[in-house]
Order: sequence, then C-alpha cells, then structure tokens
Amino acid sequence: MPGRQSPHRTGTPGRNGFEEQGSHLDGPEASYGLLGKDLGFFSSAGFDMDKIHLKRNAPVAQLYEDAVKFEGAVISASGALINFSGKKTGRSPKDKRIVQEETSKDDIWWGPVNLAMDEHTFEINRERAIDFLNTRENVYVFDGFAGWDPKYRIKVRVICARAYHALFMHNMLIRPTAKELEEFGEPDFTIYNAGQFPANRFTAGMTSSTSVEVNFKRKEMVILGTEYAGEMKKGIFSVMHYLQPVKFGNLSLHSSANEGPNGDVSLFFGLSGTGKTTLSADPARSLIGDDEHVWADTGVFNIEGGCYAKCVGLNAEKEPDIYNAIRFGSILENVTYDYATREPNYEDTGITENTRCAYPIEYINNAKIPCMSSAQPTNVIYLTCDAFGVLPPVSLLTSEQAQYWFLSGYTSKTPGTEDGITEPSPTFSTCFGAPFLTLHPSRYATMLAKRMAEQGSKCWLVNTGWTGGAFGVGKRCPLKVTRSIIDAIHDGSLAKAEYVTSPVFNLATPTSIPGNPEVSSTLLDPSKAWADRAAFDAQNEKLAKMFDTAFARYAADCSPEVVAAGPKL
Repeated sequence: MPGRQSPHRTGTPGRNGFEEQGSHLDGPEASYGLLGKDLGFFSSAGFDMDKIHLKRNAPVAQLYEDAVKFEGAVISASGALINFSGKKTGRSPKDKRIVQEETSKDDIWWGPVNLAMDEHTFEINRERAIDFLNTRENVYVFDGFAGWDPKYRIKVRVICARAYHALFMHNMLIRPTAKELEEFGEPDFTIYNAGQFPANRFTAGMTSSTSVEVNFKRKEMVILGTEYAGEMKKGIFSVMHYLQPVKFGNLSLHSSANEGPNGDVSLFFGLSGTGKTTLSADPARSLIGDDEHVWADTGVFNIEGGCYAKCVGLNAEKEPDIYNAIRFGSILENVTYDYATREPNYEDTGITENTRCAYPIEYINNAKIPCMSSAQPTNVIYLTCDAFGVLPPVSLLTSEQAQYWFLSGYTSKTPGTEDGITEPSPTFSTCFGAPFLTLHPSRYATMLAKRMAEQGSKCWLVNTGWTGGAFGVGKRCPLKVTRSIIDAIHDGSLAKAEYVTSPVFNLATPTSIPGNPEVSSTLLDPSKAWADRAAFDAQNEKLAKMFDTAFARYAADCSPEVVAAGPKL
C-alpha cells in the first residue's frame, strides 16, 4: 500500500518504531524487550497475526502520519490534528448495553440507562468486531491506565483500526512510563473498537446498526457502528463507575476537581452549561482534572490522563487554557477549518454543535501532575443553571439536602438551545451524570453523604443561572459574582456568614459575601430581586412541583429525612 513502511525493515530497535518480519508488531515497546511477548494475547483473542500489521503504542508523530495518509486528517495551523468521526458526532445512549451475567447482574442499575444484553449476542458482536479488524491493513493498540492512584488504577488496552482513535485514547488515558509499559502484562479491561463496521440489526437484541457494549465478566468492551471517539472515554468511565465502588469501595464521580495552595480540595459537579470547566479552572488553584474523579480513602484522583473540551465559540480570551492546549498532539474532532490557512473555525456548527478537542492534561499550565491529592475534599460544589430565576446564587446544604440535590442533578435548558423549547425546560440527570452510572444512584448518594460526614466536607449549591426574573425577563448571574462566591467558599469566609432560609426550597442563603460588599443582599435573595413577588412565588412553586415529580423515582430508596429535604409547597 502506498505510504506504508517496508514490512522488512531491519536495524536496532528504537523509540521511533520497529517491525520485524513475521512478527507484524510495530511500536516503541520493541525497545523494552516486549517483541512477541504479548502476541499470545492477540492470538487467543482471535487476531490473525499472519495478516494484520499491529502497531502498538505508536509514537504520536506516527499516528499523525497514518491519520493523514489513510483517514483524510489534516494538521491545523497550531499543530493539532483535525479529524472527523463520520455519521455519529455524539454518544448513542440508546445503543449502550451491559451484558447480563452472574458476576455483576445483582449490582447493575438495569433500565433505560443500562440496557441488558445476553452473553450469546455479545459473543456474536465481539466476533464480528475482531473479524473486521482482521481485514484491516493497520491495527492500532494503546496500553494505558485509568486512574492516577497506583493502588486503584486499572490497565486498559485499546485495539482499533483508526490512528485517530488510538491517538484519542493516548490522550485520554494515562500514558505509561517506559518501565510501566515493560511491566504492563495482561490488561484489566480491553476495548475492541470496530466502529467503522455496523452491528447486524437483525441480531437478537439489536435495535440499530450501532452497539456499544460492556461485559464485566469478560472485562471487555465492543464498539460497532459508531466512530465517535467519546464512546471509548465514557465507556471506561462507566467501567470505573462499577469497579471503584464494587471492587474497592471508592466513590466514582462525574466532577471536576482542583486544589488550593494550602492543599484543600474542591469537587465541582454540574451538567452542561453550568460552568464546571470554567469555575474549576482557577488560576489560583491547581487543576486535578476536569471531568472524572474518584474519592478514595487515599484522597482524590483523576481517572483520565487528558481533557475532552467543547470547542464551540472557543477563543483565546474566554478560555485561554483550552485554546493554548490545542497544539501538536491534540485532536480537534469534527471542527471545520480554513482550507488555505488550516485555521480552525470554532464558530462553525455545520457538522455538529458537539465539536471537541482532546489533549493531554499536562498541556494545561496549572495542572497538578500526578493528577491526585492526598487531601480529602473540603468543599463539594453543585453547579446549576436555573433559568426559572428562583434559586439563590449560593446556598449551604445540609447532609440530607446534599443527597437530595445530588440525586436530582438539576439544571435547565433555555429557549433556543434545542428545537421546540419555547420556555425554560428543567433537566434532571441524577448524580449529575445519569448516562454513565452502572449502580443505582442511591448507592452513590449514600457513599457521598457518608464521606462528607466523615471528613466534615461542606456542600454548596451555586446557581449560575438567572436572577431578578426567569429567562427572558431577568439577567444571568454575572460571572464575576459567581467567582467571588467560589473564592469566599475557598477561603472559608462564606461558611461564617449570616444565613436566612429561602421559601419553598428551604435553602440556607447568606445575607452577604464577606469581603465583597458589591454583591448585594437583593442579588443573594431571589425573592427580593424580582419586581413582581407574586410572579416569583408562582414560578417557585412551578419548579418545586417539577422537583417532586422528578424525585419520585428515587424516593423509595431514600431515607424519610432525604425525601423531606426537598421543596415544601
């Protein structure tokens, strides 16, 4: 094939890649004495080692070269690789399944989030994926870790047919050192990504040509019918959502985390648009991670080795850290570009609004490497964007309220964000990440409450949404006000403020922000910020009823105290 290296290359094994005739193995592990050492794994998995050209842990430059030669990728003006995921430009939650088998079935939260698949169908799809990979000229392998704490991390092996996918997981997983790669051995979990090849929709249990499936007994994940790279990232997150609580007794979290100069750790939870990435990226604090973490007995650690940031509207002024991270080694996914200059067009949503960039976390200047802290979290911050305009900018939650709001996972969509939305639309995603949960939400909520009680962690609800009226009438809480609130949480002064109780939701709200007289008591008390008190009361009750309806599905699994922590009409 044009552009392919000679299959009979000889010479001294080195970090720039190596291939030996008959081995069909290429990559820097040759210099670690691994040539042929793990071939038994691939043979037993069903790979035809006489036909495929296996590229293991290939250098970033080689993955660039292959993506450009074979996949139509281009190199942007800043050095990032631009590539495209094809028809699927986001996750396919309706096609996500977990194999129902004896080792895990009693722990899984079965239902619309975790659809059941039988073992026989999994075997059919697994064989279909491997048969497809056996037809490829190049098969890429990346060995990495999920979890920065060596005590609790797992070894993950990714096998795929696209250089772009290999580079993506090279960025998103934790990259082993030369010694760790030499001692890697058998993986704890393996991803077979044959996303270019469809599932057979006539196979029992299949509803489309896409299937993303996890088998905890076999410790494997199979992807068919989607080339969206985020399926691999979130698939491993779902695996960690199972393994960390069940195997280790740790709490897995869909949150960002940072650490202050005194070693204090804060966790930030929030759904899309609430400011989780923006507020955790604090120049005065070190970033532990922006999306996936574990709260263990040893402290807090990031699951990932990189970041997967949204790119719509990205510019150097608003998000300088992310903007500057888009350089050689990063991937721009589904981002269009100027053909003449190769400058990315972050304003163009012609392909998708879900344009993304994946980059190693060390590309962020204030990242804490290793991405872990031995400190237990001092503050847990729930971020919500309330477009109804009735929640206070900040509230201090009780233990019962912390569980209630964690299970509710509330934010709101605003008119214009999706077709058909003409008024604020509430969104309730339990534990601030329902699509990735594998256990029942109450298990995570109970663990969170227990850890906060043991460590004396304070829990805050911060509303980055509207004040003085609902969307279209009021104004969004200024970012500088929200930042001053977060600063007061971190320096401990807000915990010492005077508090009053808000109506209906019964939230403890401060009357002032210590050290910041510019934040008025009217802004902190939504009932005073509205010109029409009767309209405020009506909107408050409207949202409260939505909470009651959304929480009903969890009430039977919660204590009466947690159920009572919700709004009271």
